[in-house]
Amino acid sequence: MPNYYENPPTAGLPLKWSDWLPTQQSLPDSVSAQLNLSPLQVTCSGTAALIVALTTLAQQHPQRKTVIVPAYTCPLVALAIHHCGLQIQLCDLKPDSIDLDIAQLTTLLNEHILAVIPTHLGGRVTDVNTVKQLVKPHQISVIEDAAQALGAEVGKHGDIVLFSLAAGKGLTMYEGGLLTAADTQLRRSLQTTVNRLLPSQLKWEALRTLELLGYTALYNPTGLHLAYGYGRRKALRQQQWIAAVGDDFDFAIPLHRVSRWRQNVAANALQRLPTFLHTLQQQALQRIQQLQSITGVQVIIDQHGQGVWPFLMVLLPTGQHRDAVLNQLWASPLGVTRLFIHTLAQYDYLRPIVPTMATPNAEDFAARMLTITNSPWLTDTQFSRICEVIQNTVC
Repeated sequence: MPNYYENPPTAGLPLKWSDWLPTQQSLPDSVSAQLNLSPLQVTCSGTAALIVALTTLAQQHPQRKTVIVPAYTCPLVALAIHHCGLQIQLCDLKPDSIDLDIAQLTTLLNEHILAVIPTHLGGRVTDVNTVKQLVKPHQISVIEDAAQALGAEVGKHGDIVLFSLAAGKGLTMYEGGLLTAADTQLRRSLQTTVNRLLPSQLKWEALRTLELLGYTALYNPTGLHLAYGYGRRKALRQQQWIAAVGDDFDFAIPLHRVSRWRQNVAANALQRLPTFLHTLQQQALQRIQQLQSITGVQVIIDQHGQGVWPFLMVLLPTGQHRDAVLNQLWASPLGVTRLFIHTLAQYDYLRPIVPTMATPNAEDFAARMLTITNSPWLTDTQFSRICEVIQNTVC
């Protein structure tokens, strides 16, 4: 392996300099058409999309103040709920699954719940239909968090679906988001909220444009060694696990409009997305078989629709096994890492806004799971090396 080589933690679509050329294609219209979704709204991040969704629903149901979320999900979800002045209610996961624990969810539903947010974690399709049928009698909204699942079979059952276009996602503007609703009136309300909450901010848009230029130049194995790998390994040496995976988010959430220029870059790249996602799917299916041949190893796969494959979520038999594998591979350039370090209730900096409660299945999931990049830059030889380490550790 070359000295300056780094696999990304997720398989993002690389940008080309030709993507910066002008286009008449509308990004939201093109994504809607390609993915067969209702008309989409553009936001400056997936977090901003969630803020727009929650703000809109809260205006329609001001007496409802609580939002139910998976106990294991991105900390930005908690920060978005807090930003909107709402309360967080955690729900455990099913064992060895990203699906919400339906038995526990049933006990949490009441007239104070504004929304439930099932999450299509890591591109896997979670069971939204069951959640929707369960909450429907209570007139509770369902927001599908598809931040990591653009291109998957999602948005069919929830009231609102949102996506992230952050760096390293399948499609990116460095930071960006999309959201829509099947109901026409709700969709109009979302548009009204977008117009009100996202002002023009030249400073933020200039920064994001520069960052997108950097992504275009450096999102490759050599550039990632400098832009990503060096800082990650420094954090690992200092045992700063949260910093190593980028879970240390700020409570202040930028809200601004996205320029047509940045949207055009993503619109041009979108033309390559279907082929890219197909390549990732074929690679993932082959590598999953290799992983599943190792006794005691479980790969999270789809059970409720066809997902996308930015990375593989792998459950080891115990937390000790997971940590032993990471001790050998986390600092390597092979794209092996952790998704989120903790459940939401276990982050010290979220304790003021996240209630303390036992969520044993989510805690077990967080303790035993690691991720392996599904980037096309991870060669078969490199992947076999990862499997060898797992095999030797588990067996």
